[in-house]
Amino acid sequence: MRVLLVEDDALLGSGIRDALEQARYAVEWVRDGALALEALRCANIDLVVLDLGLPKLDGMEVLRRARELGAAVPILVLSARDTTLHRIGGLDAGADDYMAKPFDVDELLARLRALERRARGATVNLIRYGAIELDTSALAVTFNGQVVELQRREFMVLRKLLENIGSVMSRQQLVDNIYGWDSDLESNALDVHIHNLRRKLYPELIRTVRGVGYVIDPLPVAARQDA
Repeated sequence: MRVLLVEDDALLGSGIRDALEQARYAVEWVRDGALALEALRCANIDLVVLDLGLPKLDGMEVLRRARELGAAVPILVLSARDTTLHRIGGLDAGADDYMAKPFDVDELLARLRALERRARGATVNLIRYGAIELDTSALAVTFNGQVVELQRREFMVLRKLLENIGSVMSRQQLVDNIYGWDSDLESNALDVHIHNLRRKLYPELIRTVRGVGYVIDPLPVAARQDA
């Protein structure tokens, strides 16, 4: 899950980025409104955390232009502008949620999970696939009722594939989902994550589509009924 963080305060932005990464999000952090709008135009973004008091282009203008461009990505405004009129203005301009600063990090993460659920039409934090359960809140995976210990990026790859059952995810899509723009990436890093997931769960879980990427196929009807 890739989050665009738009925050010009270096200390606050660093803290939010660290909290998001600990919650197993891939974070792209920009510090002005113009860069935020460019990222929304060009990058594959799943969620946005948007400050309003930004240099170059105010966050409200970023919000309005993003919606005018047709960007449907869930946007959570996180701002020191905390009056009722500010909140109403932000929501009416296209924000999906609005939080005032100062804020509680756990509440921020909970609100982002709620936006994720809404975006994928879910009501709970669990993603189930046969004997596999992935809990996006507890950041845990079980298989046949047993906890499976996954590294952060293994979890992120599995989650992306489970959220897109039956759809082939290209290598670039998966890399974009788990690594930030500035991350150093070894050429075989994704292959190592896939190998580890097959080993820790079961080999047939993830199918390689040669020259394209990877996919988790839909379960047979009988398996879905038994799950």
